[in-house]
Amino acid sequence: MAEQKIMLGNEAIARGAYEAGVKVSAAYPGTPSTEISENIVKYDEIYCEWSPNEKVATEVAIGASMSGVRAMASMKHVGLNVASDPLYTASYIGANGGLMMVVADDPGLYSSQNEQDTRCVARAALVPVLEPSDSQEAKDFVKEVFRISEEYDTPVILRTTTRLAHSQGPVTLEERVEPADKPYERNPGKNVMMPGNAIKRHLHVEDRMNRLAEDGCDFAINKAEYKDTSIGFITSGIPYQYVKEVFPEASVLKLGMVHPLPKKLIEEFASKVDKLYIFEELEPVIEEQVKSWGISCIGKGIFTRQGEYSANLLREKVLGEKVEAKPYGDLPARPPILCPGCPHRSTFSVLNKLKIHAAGDIGCYTLGAVAPLNVIDTTVCMGASISTLHGMEKAHGKDYIKNWVAVIGDSTFMHTGVNSLMNMVYNQGTGTVIIMDNSTTGMTGHQDHAATGKTLQGETVPAISIYHLCKAIGVKNVTEVDAFDLAAMEKTIKEEVAKDEVSVIIACAPCALLKGVKFPNKCVALSDKCKKCGMCLKPGCPALTKKEDGTIAIDDTMCNGCGLCKQLCKFDAIDCVAR
Repeated sequence: MAEQKIMLGNEAIARGAYEAGVKVSAAYPGTPSTEISENIVKYDEIYCEWSPNEKVATEVAIGASMSGVRAMASMKHVGLNVASDPLYTASYIGANGGLMMVVADDPGLYSSQNEQDTRCVARAALVPVLEPSDSQEAKDFVKEVFRISEEYDTPVILRTTTRLAHSQGPVTLEERVEPADKPYERNPGKNVMMPGNAIKRHLHVEDRMNRLAEDGCDFAINKAEYKDTSIGFITSGIPYQYVKEVFPEASVLKLGMVHPLPKKLIEEFASKVDKLYIFEELEPVIEEQVKSWGISCIGKGIFTRQGEYSANLLREKVLGEKVEAKPYGDLPARPPILCPGCPHRSTFSVLNKLKIHAAGDIGCYTLGAVAPLNVIDTTVCMGASISTLHGMEKAHGKDYIKNWVAVIGDSTFMHTGVNSLMNMVYNQGTGTVIIMDNSTTGMTGHQDHAATGKTLQGETVPAISIYHLCKAIGVKNVTEVDAFDLAAMEKTIKEEVAKDEVSVIIACAPCALLKGVKFPNKCVALSDKCKKCGMCLKPGCPALTKKEDGTIAIDDTMCNGCGLCKQLCKFDAIDCVAR
């Protein structure tokens, strides 16, 4: 009997890559896609890496595919924006060995700065998209991706969502089947995308998409489930599960390939049901095409374009049932907060004291935008903090940004911040950049990057020195400061923001949650010395609370002994003691 295992959707995708004979995998970590690579690394047969960004990861996969092996790149939806440059051209080039891009969308914005729909990008790039609805399909669809990729000479996107990526389900395991490497044949007309060649390849792409739309009518992953024909649903992915839960007797056309759409299959299904609903998360990608074919259907007129769908949404909008929200009573709100001992809190406390604004970036430190730190004023995308500050200075002059800095994490700096810093130096900008170096990619769960000296496989490699990289770019003023040394940090920030040139401050201290990071001390409140001034509470460390009498208590189960509160107390009412 075949072995079964309960797997996360992301874990199942990794297993599918193993069983499909993938040889090369590249990715940049991004919730909700991160665990794909963290599970692929368990399979020795697959070379896998953390690339500095999604563009590079996609190019690595393209190169492996060109050489004749099955390859993949994984990312979240906003990572696809970074990877779109090679993706659009890879669509013209096609695939030698199968080429898969796994893109995880985030309906509901659980961990993202926007709620874009990957299907819209895929339509523009002329790339087919498959969308599984559970963990078993997540594994099986990977194999189908590579079949389609190689048969139709195309990269293929496997689209998932947060709900699928992080939900568990039973998966039947199978053996790895590794196809023979395809021979590489020099073919500039196919692989060199200059205008003369691209014109011809565009014709190939259009023909390919037409064939897929026609052949897709017979793909097993697109299936019509006929039951009660008075009501029918066209759906895909996780929303399919909600349809089956609320309307188990309805007829359903479940689309496994959501681009291009199997027109004839959809027309046939629509002709057999009395009332047709399109139930798809985010944009009306299916609905608009179906309506353009003259088919009457109901979609975003009653279903939202925003957020994650649910069974209750169907009950409310189709059945007219009023679903009562579950009351939470007097439970306190639990907004996200920086961890106890986080070095970002220390840096932000200095910026807050100096009343300095920060152009922010993507990472844990984005929480510096909220109370009580209230430092970060802007956040756009990976690497944008430095460019945003540069734009402000070019718009208003050097004096305008004397009370501004850009803040960016070490992983994000290696991702795209380095390009922005090069631009700042090249175009003779002025401004101070604080690189918050906590030695990891913290927000997505402590992945390594090119400046940590560790690979995805755990190998020790030369670590890129951020200090020397900034110097090589041409930054004259580069200073490394212990993030927890408040006096040194304050002095350095004051000096650097006063300069009329580019300067970089590297705030160094490891993430408090990193394995191997040990704080030798813990902080203890001395109530008899406490003056109830509240200075130690200003940075918002969750280990500190105010007692009824106004004095401070420190939870020793939460305290990491960073000493920030002790430095802020002017009355010696906090002591650091050995653990």
